[in-house]
Amino acid sequence: MSPSEKTSREGVIAGLSAYLMWGFLPAYFVLVREVPPTEVLAHRVLWAVPFGALIVVFRKQWPEVGRAFTHRGMLAWLSLSTLFIALNWFVYIWAIQDGRIIETSLGYYINPLTNMLAGFLFFHERLSRLQLLAVLFAIIGVSILTISGGVVPWVALALAISFTIYATVRKRVVIGGMPGLFVETVLLLPFAAVWVAYLWSIDGLTFGGPNNSLNFWLLMAGPVTALPLLCFALAARRLSLTTIGFMQFLAPTLQFGTGIYFGETLTTAHVVCFGFIWTAVAFFIFDAIRSAKKKPLMTESPGA
Repeated sequence: MSPSEKTSREGVIAGLSAYLMWGFLPAYFVLVREVPPTEVLAHRVLWAVPFGALIVVFRKQWPEVGRAFTHRGMLAWLSLSTLFIALNWFVYIWAIQDGRIIETSLGYYINPLTNMLAGFLFFHERLSRLQLLAVLFAIIGVSILTISGGVVPWVALALAISFTIYATVRKRVVIGGMPGLFVETVLLLPFAAVWVAYLWSIDGLTFGGPNNSLNFWLLMAGPVTALPLLCFALAARRLSLTTIGFMQFLAPTLQFGTGIYFGETLTTAHVVCFGFIWTAVAFFIFDAIRSAKKKPLMTESPGA
């Protein structure tokens, strides 16, 4: 096997690992469903910091972390991205605990399309006809679900929009995925620590109770948060952006299946909506394949 083939295979394994972990992530939050979402979010931050630090040390990325904390402009942008990733995490945790896994999957199907719109609006990226058609089909699908159900699917929209804003902000910061996440969790650490201390003071802290299994799963919030991003960073350096683009739809597909497994109701409106969304995804993938044939494939993701 040639070095390039070995690198590509490693990239595929890392990429699939990342999206498999993200795809089955709802199952983790179902396991800790009895813990309030604010406490789950706090533990996600608390345990992601030491676990993330180990990864940063192992990958020798402390210079990137140090530069982020000493560069005012970079720290300001990362503070803003921290706000939106915290919002995204909270909505995601709350939605899963509230039995809305299918709606969270809708949000992450929409996300690549909202990313395209952000690229068009903020970075003057041109949208092809197929991309515009994909966005139109997504809008039609969400509109059908809204009109039929009488309620805006705000969870899906909140997840898609908050993560798009997060990605747009992070695009302005030259920092790797893992060091960036470490800085963001460090910025959130004081708030998480204060909240856990407050819960402890009013005897409302779940962690540390007699349920050892639950204590273990809350400790695992660190690896659950950091490991998928580490795998993604490894994959992004070894695979083309087109390949990564295809893989990104694996996670919401698995989330959708997880929602069905846990007994969530799939209404006719959901079926029609997802039909339009999956058609939009097909347009997105076809356009990506066509574009890849016209230009050389990139093998490294900027800032990964």
